[in-house]
Amino acid sequence: MDLKLKNKFLRKWAEYFGDSELPLTFFFTDDRGDIPLANIPNGWSCIIGELAIVRKGKSLAWNGDTLSCGGSRRYLGYTDKLRPNFEYFLSTGIPGEMEGERYIRTPEMVKEMMQNIRCIPAEGKYIVFKRFDQLTPEDEPVAAIFFAKPDVLSGLFTLANFDQPGGNGVIAPFGSGCGTTINQAWFENQKENPKAILGMFDPSARVYLPKGTFSFSVPMKKFEKMIGYMDESFLITDSWKKIRKRL
Repeated sequence: MDLKLKNKFLRKWAEYFGDSELPLTFFFTDDRGDIPLANIPNGWSCIIGELAIVRKGKSLAWNGDTLSCGGSRRYLGYTDKLRPNFEYFLSTGIPGEMEGERYIRTPEMVKEMMQNIRCIPAEGKYIVFKRFDQLTPEDEPVAAIFFAKPDVLSGLFTLANFDQPGGNGVIAPFGSGCGTTINQAWFENQKENPKAILGMFDPSARVYLPKGTFSFSVPMKKFEKMIGYMDESFLITDSWKKIRKRL
């Protein structure tokens, strides 16, 4: 991580967003060094909830063995397998056998949707999560992930569209909490002109976040540009100063 860029963002974030929560970052590595491995959960656990400790400043690493949710293992790249009858689990369920989440209308629609979901090539590696201020020169973050309330999201959303004449600098795809915040961000960062991702609409994962909090994942290619635009954007206007006072 370029320390000049890191320090510039930290200064500008404090200037324009006050003490609003700093973003997390993530990257994959073969060697986690002295970063502790996350504890293996006792039973099922959602990684969105587990990230709460990283949001407080403690860096952690995960791998396929420490992710208890089959969905997170797939979306983060540690397996390409789905649970049996996943198409029924996500939709109608199976009467007398399985209760469905009813997020998609029919099992056939689930099958069609899953054909377009790709897995990150992460097997054999660790995925490390660090808060932005904890990054070192050796780190190569893939994306910045904000967990934010509407006023902060307003600023991030508008800044993400600052250099987009078509106004399409942000997407909000359907998906699981980890799928939209992490998986989508990784694949967007592989593109020449990546988009930011507004996420955490998944009811199953929302219960692990405070009320009114959503995610905003910004691929690093885009985030670096956004940092450079801060001083020439709406953030210097009276409109934003009014919002800044209530953050």
